Amino acid sequence: MSGREVIPLNQNRRSRTAFPEGRTVAMLVFLVFDAMMFAGMVGIFMLTRGAAGAEWPPPGQPWFPPWETAINTTALLVSGLLVLRANQTWEKPEARVGSLLFAAIVLGAFFLFFQGVIWLVLIRQGLNLASSQYGAFFCLVVFLHAVNVLGGLILLGIAWRRLNPLSDDQEMRGPLRTSAFSSARILWYFVAGVWPILYLTLFL
Repeated sequence: MSGREVIPLNQNRRSRTAFPEGRTVAMLVFLVFDAMMFAGMVGIFMLTRGAAGAEWPPPGQPWFPPWETAINTTALLVSGLLVLRANQTWEKPEARVGSLLFAAIVLGAFFLFFQGVIWLVLIRQGLNLASSQYGAFFCLVVFLHAVNVLGGLILLGIAWRRLNPLSDDQEMRGPLRTSAFSSARILWYFVAGVWPILYLTLFL
């Protein structure tokens, strides 16, 4: 035995890698193209809106209820902050990462469900792809964001389940690779971060 101090390795410590792994890189590439699609459709929407003149929305077209949409927006932003907090406490074995992810998933599902209810009401009132140019671009943008939210919820749900949070024995909880959580949280940062931009440009 040498006189050097031996530092025991913590087997439960969640490892980090110096470089992004394959799934993280793939998610980043996907989000670059996704952001380009959003930028293109929002740009076309703004041009169409500008050509409509002072009246907006066009006569006979329904509009999103501002207060309900603001509540849903707050829920999505808080969900993004919870995922950010889970990432910040990732290295702490005593941190309740599973609880943070579960709360984020609940708030994200709240956003998706109640935004869907609002969209269904608007569709029944005549807002659809065939109603006007404004309606077509508007529906495409919000539908694309809804698909991203659904995908983010699925990935967060997989990450949460792989933590095995329902087990009473802390040592029996399944490990979750950093890269698996990384791809989920990156997508969720995107859907939570892009929504305020859409809210300001599409609804106000």
